[in-house]
Amino acid sequence: MSPLDQDYPDEKEMGFLDHLEEVRKRLFYSAIAIVSGGTLLFINKDWLFNTVLFGPRNEDFVSFRVWCKISELIGAGDKLCVKDITYELINTTMMGNFTAHIIVSIIGGVIIAFPLVIMQLWAFIKPALKTTEKRAARGAGAASSVLFFFGVAFGYWGIVPLSLQFLGHYELGDVAARIGVMSYVKTVATISFAAGLIFQLPVLIFFLARAGVVTAKGLRKYRKHSLVGILVLSAVITPPDITSQIMVSLPVLGLYELGIIIAKREEKRRENRLKNL
Repeated sequence: MSPLDQDYPDEKEMGFLDHLEEVRKRLFYSAIAIVSGGTLLFINKDWLFNTVLFGPRNEDFVSFRVWCKISELIGAGDKLCVKDITYELINTTMMGNFTAHIIVSIIGGVIIAFPLVIMQLWAFIKPALKTTEKRAARGAGAASSVLFFFGVAFGYWGIVPLSLQFLGHYELGDVAARIGVMSYVKTVATISFAAGLIFQLPVLIFFLARAGVVTAKGLRKYRKHSLVGILVLSAVITPPDITSQIMVSLPVLGLYELGIIIAKREEKRRENRLKNL
């Protein structure tokens, strides 16, 4: 048996029922973490909605202040400043506000509990990995959590304000913009959460490169195809305006290039292991 095939000495074979029990345990711990985070947010309803969810509806939202400052720096005056937000939110169903409260709390609970969920996922797959694989993947969970929170922050402070400004003030004849609260909630939550998942791209490439599924050469070869895919993805999760699509595309392209570097490093690591056999 080569060193690459050697497992930890205390590992043992698990049967089908043992795997099911392990899955049940990890899902239970993850659910507890999500429910705990969601409950915390549910209790703090005023802060959750007035400060976080409805924050991008205020003219003094931090993103709008930054745009205004950039507008002054580039000599555009106040053209990029948000002076007035005219659309209003309405609720047209008896359960609308309560349902929105529940949905936002659950999604927020998932975001808060993400590192713990990743830890449970890692605890489930770790016994199946070889010693070298465990060593190589060390820190991947932390990197995944950091990237996820960066993605959520980018979505919330970067994409969401643009989306709300575009969609909320899109004119269609004399139709007034009166937006349902559930529609607003879904827009903010979907964009923020989707951005967090998109930022997992380097981690995904790391594991695919580790398994030999992708290579740095292949990623470079299909860079143009990936660019098209990224632009399509940007169009899906953002309003159909070029500014929002560019804002999404640039960081994703940067993450793709980072993935190429990661894949190249994994290839060198694999070559070194083969030389040492």
